[in-house]
Amino acid sequence: MKFDTKIKIVLWEGLKPWQALNVTAFLMSGIAGTQEIIGKPYVDAEGHQYLPMSQQPIMIHGASKEQLQELLQKGLFSEGLAVSIYTEELFETFDDEANRASVAGYQAQELNLVGIGLRGKKNKVDRLTKGLPLHE
Repeated sequence: MKFDTKIKIVLWEGLKPWQALNVTAFLMSGIAGTQEIIGKPYVDAEGHQYLPMSQQPIMIHGASKEQLQELLQKGLFSEGLAVSIYTEELFETFDDEANRASVAGYQAQELNLVGIGLRGKKNKVDRLTKGLPLHE
């Protein structure tokens, strides 16, 4: 199946492994919750049903904090691009309301980003993330 859109997650290279996994999960939940990318439920040979997942592949890249901020600034002004963010401060909060309040305390250029999720037209997402290595 070919897609005209692409999903990429870009993570700060300084994250611990558990943090990278946590940030990826949160960023993808934002994209999946708003972008109509979820497929149909999975069913095994015994008929047990499992939750559906993304129909599209997801690429994960690494970046410096400066590259994340540059990516956000470009992404905010790219028409048709869905952007999810995760800031370092969110590791200290414990619910959605506190998460949103934390982000609301900063202007976009001041956000202490540790991850960004992107979904948009293939060529646009590829252009924005050009040169960023795959996450290790």
